[in-house]
Amino acid sequence: MWTERVPGRGEDAEPFVAHHMETAQGLLAVFDGSGGSGAAPVWQAPNGETRTGAWVGARVARLATDCWFREVATGSEPSGPESLHTYVEYFLSKSPQRRSKISGTMRRLLPTTLAAVHYRIVRDSLELQPLWAGDSRAYVLSPASGLQVLTRDHTRESDALALLRSDPPMTNLVCADRDFIIDSQLLASFPLPCVLVVATDGWFGYVQTPSDFERILLQTLEEAHDERDWADLLRRKVQGYTADDASLAIVAIGHSGFGALRGRFAARMAELRERYDRGRRPGESGSPESAARARAWHEDIWHAYRAGYESCLPPAPEERA
Repeated sequence: MWTERVPGRGEDAEPFVAHHMETAQGLLAVFDGSGGSGAAPVWQAPNGETRTGAWVGARVARLATDCWFREVATGSEPSGPESLHTYVEYFLSKSPQRRSKISGTMRRLLPTTLAAVHYRIVRDSLELQPLWAGDSRAYVLSPASGLQVLTRDHTRESDALALLRSDPPMTNLVCADRDFIIDSQLLASFPLPCVLVVATDGWFGYVQTPSDFERILLQTLEEAHDERDWADLLRRKVQGYTADDASLAIVAIGHSGFGALRGRFAARMAELRERYDRGRRPGESGSPESAARARAWHEDIWHAYRAGYESCLPPAPEERA
């Protein structure tokens, strides 16, 4: 799923999804060109149309990730973050890098986020390695635990509800002119069947509470007749509420078909309605009292949802140290 807020001017690259049958491993990834720090034009097409550094950065990172996974799948490269970093850094160094006359601490050359999940099927389970830079996210979606985030945003704030309210700047993202890191963690033995999700913030950054993203995924799944219908319902849903480009990739592994996938999540959708629909969302009339009620309601929902959502959240840098 890939949508542009302004048709023809979107800075997200198209999502990447590949599965290598011979080695039973795959990769899904999204890339969100950072338009705020990479707004300057750096490339001009033969027809005279210009593209920003953010647009170029996202697409170069996608190409680098594609080439990297081809080598990983054939055993020529390790699947770790250092190897991916080498590929992304090299491809960026060979790309258009017209420097802007406007400088500042927030300016970057070819800036983009990256969020990916490398997976390997081992008998009846999955080995997962999320890889990321910036504030795009990777998730596991399961009938028992719902949506579990696998990445920690590279921002000074890590609380998902607080991030919806404040939208702080990123402390790390892929770019051509400064050092960056690709973060990762190793997760083993997720039982099959399993659903993997990667998304840019156009999906989860414009909802009221973190649980709303899961509700959007499962409500559209419940209504869909097949995979194409699900994708179309998701597209129409996100275009109705986001104020950004929106990229999403979903891989469902171990299900016998779309009907089986939908059926496995029916109970989870019913649970979401039961737990989070009681009393429904308070109306927001614009008065201070209404705003306070809405804020309290959001915090109650987040308190109930947070433990499951963060059960696979990587530790903060200070905790690792």
